[in-house]
Amino acid sequence: MSAAPEPVSTQALQYAFAAHIRDPERAPAPADVPPRRMAVYAELFFNNVDGLLAANFPVVRALHAEAGWRALVRDFYREHRARTPLFTEIAREFIRYLERRAAEGRGDPPFLLELAHYEWSELALDLDEREIADVEHDADGDVRAGVPVVSPLARVLAYRYPVHRIGPDWQPDAPAPQPVLILLTRDRGDAVRFLEIDALTALLLERLAANRERSGLACLDALLDELGRAGDAALRASGEAVLLRLRAREALLGTRPR
Repeated sequence: MSAAPEPVSTQALQYAFAAHIRDPERAPAPADVPPRRMAVYAELFFNNVDGLLAANFPVVRALHAEAGWRALVRDFYREHRARTPLFTEIAREFIRYLERRAAEGRGDPPFLLELAHYEWSELALDLDEREIADVEHDADGDVRAGVPVVSPLARVLAYRYPVHRIGPDWQPDAPAPQPVLILLTRDRGDAVRFLEIDALTALLLERLAANRERSGLACLDALLDELGRAGDAALRASGEAVLLRLRAREALLGTRPR
C-alpha cells in the first residue's frame, strides 16, 4: 500500500500562488487551484498594477503602444521586489525599477527615467502631508523688504532633458544644452503646478530657503555679489521680479512675522 503524499504547507502554497501571479507564463500555478480561477486572480492583480501605473505616469504610458506598455509593466511586476506594500508607494517603486533598467542598459529611451520622475514628483507632492497653514508667516508681507518664508511644498527639479515638453508627438534624441530646471509647487488650494525657471531663480530660491535674517533684496544682492554681477542693474531688476513671481506662485508664502 503506497503512502499518501504529504500535504503542501500553507507557506509553500502561498509562494507558489504569488510566483504564478507575478509570472503566469513561467511559474506553474498551485496544483489545487482550478486554472480558470487562477487566471482570474492573475489578470485582476496585473490589471490593478497596470491601471495604477498608467494613471500615475500618463505620458510614459502614452509613449508606449499597448503591447510595449504591458510588457514593461509585466517586467516590473515580475522582476521588482518592492520595499513597501502600500499602493501609494507603487509609483516610487516603479521609479526604482526604471533606475535599475537604466543601469543595466535595457534599451529604454534615455529620457524615460527623468520623465517618469517628473510625473511621479506631482504625485509625491500631492501626497505630502505638510500644510501651508502650519507654517508661521505673514501672508501679506513684502518679500523684498521682509524676510521671505519659503513654502515647504516648493521643490526645484533638475533634469538633462526637457521632460515637460515630451509627449507622443515629440521625444528628444539628445540632452538639452543646459540643465532643465523646473519649479514644482503646491498652493493653498492644494493645486500642484510646474514652472520652468532659470538658474538665477533656482539659486535665489536655494539661498532664501537657508536664510533666516536677511530681506529678500538683501539675499538677492548677496547672490549677485557672489556671481560677480553686483553692479548689474538690469539683472537686479530681473531678480526683484523673480521674488515677486515666486510670491505669486506661492513658492514664497510671505514673510516672517515681526
